[in-house]
Amino acid sequence: MDRAAPPVTRFAPSPNGHLHLGHALSAIVAHDLAVAGGGRFLLRIEDIDGPRSRPELAAEFRTDLAWLGLEWEEVPAQSTRLPSYAAAAQSLRARGLLYPCTCTRSEIEAAGARPGWEGLVYPGTCKHRPPDPSRPAAWRLDAAKALAETGPLTWEDALAGTQQVDLSGLGDVVLVRKDLPASYHLAVTLDDAADGVTLVTRGADLFAASHVHRSLQALLGLPVPRWHHHPLLLGEDGEKLAKRRGSPALAERRAAGEDGRMLAQQMRLQQLRLGT
Repeated sequence: MDRAAPPVTRFAPSPNGHLHLGHALSAIVAHDLAVAGGGRFLLRIEDIDGPRSRPELAAEFRTDLAWLGLEWEEVPAQSTRLPSYAAAAQSLRARGLLYPCTCTRSEIEAAGARPGWEGLVYPGTCKHRPPDPSRPAAWRLDAAKALAETGPLTWEDALAGTQQVDLSGLGDVVLVRKDLPASYHLAVTLDDAADGVTLVTRGADLFAASHVHRSLQALLGLPVPRWHHHPLLLGEDGEKLAKRRGSPALAERRAAGEDGRMLAQQMRLQQLRLGT
């Protein structure tokens, strides 16, 4: 990335639940970094989660962002990009960088998988046995082969500095899910490249994922952005805000008459105090 060029950032929510304050922070950070650099702030709807993706929530997201006082350019949703995911996966398969995996979560736990950065690290069970065609299979990245092909890699985070790519804490991640045409790792990497994103902003909980995404950029010949992983907003219990934990929705705050622009400014001031 040309650091002198105006940045292109994005906010990419999935319409499988309402937005909460954690999402608002991510959108505000991405928006403000783009505006400060005279760049562009994009909205991309990540809607390939099968029946869990609800179009009405995507419409709600746009209303939420406008309520916060943000302006954006919307780019095509993930559901329009399936051919690009299939082509990338086929390219990686043809080079022997992916292998099919039929293991269930319980089988992975029973195999004695070690803890990693994002849960259990897959022990490579299916990499060492013939695939079972009678069972649905995901496709995993062979991390060792990927590293052998790319050699050492680095990536740059605006807050944490230069990082050496290290896949040991993630293992052989899934790139094509059993039930979906692509995993988060593959889809977001391809989408950011297609949309010309030059500064990837997201919460610190996704820091480890950037090791995978930098590897995929090298393997697929994609441009390399910079990253900005901001601290997370935590609830009163000290846990990160999440849809599944019932964090208050932005839509509920709007309906209650809360001032979205004032809320956004309060969040900006909080981040300023944290130095991020």
